[in-house]
Amino acid sequence: MSKPIFVLNGPNLNLLGVREPAIYGAETLTDIARRTEVRASSLGLKTDFRQSNIEGELVTWIQEARSGACGIIINAAAYTHTSVAILDALNAAEKPVIELHLSNVHRREAFRHHSYVAAAATGIICGFGAKGYELAVEAMADLLKRQGAPAPAGKS
Repeated sequence: MSKPIFVLNGPNLNLLGVREPAIYGAETLTDIARRTEVRASSLGLKTDFRQSNIEGELVTWIQEARSGACGIIINAAAYTHTSVAILDALNAAEKPVIELHLSNVHRREAFRHHSYVAAAATGIICGFGAKGYELAVEAMADLLKRQGAPAPAGKS
């Protein structure tokens, strides 16, 4: 059985669907998790989808990914712009990392233009709303294939 892709979500993403839907969309995080799992399954992959408002919990999960995941997709939300701890954990994980944002952070406030996560990320997806999660899973599948990760059961 292959290791899952950790899909980690930061603060306030538990409020999706009610928090600023004009920016973040009307789908809930549960809706997005379902979409992500379906897309991953179609590619022969599994996801472990998590959300926390607590920076230290995200760091702990990233550390867990070092041995428990094949890659990390992370929407660190506001911690993207503030957390050296998350950057350090991502670097220590030694896994492919995809940074993800629902909105196009570069069309928003200037403080959102800087990302600590980007320094550890293989790539960044932003501005595609909930569809970005599916795009991130597709990109991770390609990264894993290029890195020679074993094919999931039933795939070649």
